[in-house]
Amino acid sequence: MSSPAHILVVDDDAPSRDLLRRLLGELGEVVTASNAPEAAQRLEEGACDLVLTDMAMPDPGNGLEVLRASRAHQPDTPVIVVTAFGNIEGALDCIQQGAFDYLSKPFDVDAILRVAHRALEQRRLVVENRSLKRRVEKSSLVGRSQALLEVYKQVARAAATDVPVLITGETGTGKEQVARALHQRSARAPRAFIPVDCGAIAESLMESELFGHARGSFTGAAGARRGLFEEANGGTLFLDEIGDVGPKVQAQLLRVLQEGEIRRVGESAPVRVDVRVVAATNKDLKAMAAEGRFRSDLLYRLDVVHLHLPPLRERREDVPLLVEHFAELHARGGARAVVSEQAMSRLQAYSWPGNVRQLENVVARALALNATGVLGSQDFPEPIGDAPTKPAGLTDDFPSLAELSRRYAALVLQHVGGNKSEAARLLDVDRKTLYRLLGAQGSDAA
Repeated sequence: MSSPAHILVVDDDAPSRDLLRRLLGELGEVVTASNAPEAAQRLEEGACDLVLTDMAMPDPGNGLEVLRASRAHQPDTPVIVVTAFGNIEGALDCIQQGAFDYLSKPFDVDAILRVAHRALEQRRLVVENRSLKRRVEKSSLVGRSQALLEVYKQVARAAATDVPVLITGETGTGKEQVARALHQRSARAPRAFIPVDCGAIAESLMESELFGHARGSFTGAAGARRGLFEEANGGTLFLDEIGDVGPKVQAQLLRVLQEGEIRRVGESAPVRVDVRVVAATNKDLKAMAAEGRFRSDLLYRLDVVHLHLPPLRERREDVPLLVEHFAELHARGGARAVVSEQAMSRLQAYSWPGNVRQLENVVARALALNATGVLGSQDFPEPIGDAPTKPAGLTDDFPSLAELSRRYAALVLQHVGGNKSEAARLLDVDRKTLYRLLGAQGSDAA
């Protein structure tokens, strides 16, 4: 996490409490409580990123009460339960009521640190997801082409249902943004949206990641763990690159879609889940099914609603809106960025093999290297923009007076490190006039 994690340790045994405080001290700032009411007070007073509590404590309250207090005051904070072997049933009750994980006493130091790391990473993702929510809602679908308008309509219709959705399109077309838009416009919006890059997870780990596992179900499974389906309960699970999933997990996904339940690795009892599944791929799943590499019955279950995102080269009229949007997102200090007419024409003419993702990266790079925020075609790499050249003078061509004014204003702005108020003062104009000068169109030689 970007700032030190705040960890609460709850244990009535002072030596155990002190040991846990020392162990977890390397992960952040640790505060302690000796019973459930004290823990509840600390949770009410300030934010915690992780709670680690003993299960069996003398009255008043035990670990289950700590969990309930955490869920009441800070529902997104992961809770790890530490329990003696004789109280495993109580720990399982905690897991069913939302605990992140449990560990048995005598505990293994490495296991505690490993589980705590994982819990804090989950907490970081939750916080990050919340902080980016406004940006996600704003940036999910940008464009006005007829092709994208059709996607808008389908998203609005599908968001009112809970049926699975399959999103297809080339890499970088914005499939995850569409999945997020579906989630944010649905009744599930208050709950979790969890994206999974299936192509980045080894087949041997995929089952445990998605469905969770029981303690001791395989080497290194020091405690029980909920999978991503349980983490997404009530919300949406986005399975990106679904075509990379192997046959065993395909069969398990089919069961989830048919029965609404999962089985953790190493357990026989099913667990009910209420999750909307949205999948995405840049592969031809029908061709893969015909070749026996993807289950046809799973494809039918996933492809209830089909959304196809066209590549950016087929909707070039969306490029100016996207450029404006990404320039606003990546401009320094929230300043306004200006893109010249010639640069915009070149951006529209380019074929964009990496689609919207490539366009965002190109705009972000240009703004990172140009402190003025005034972008000409020389600010974009070949073959999008100009080949790098030695900076030219103001009068080595025959620019219009408006273009000459723009170049001069841009040079002054660069001289003062992008400070528009200072540039306006040196030019003896107001900020509105400065924006007008910077936006003047003409030749891009600079």
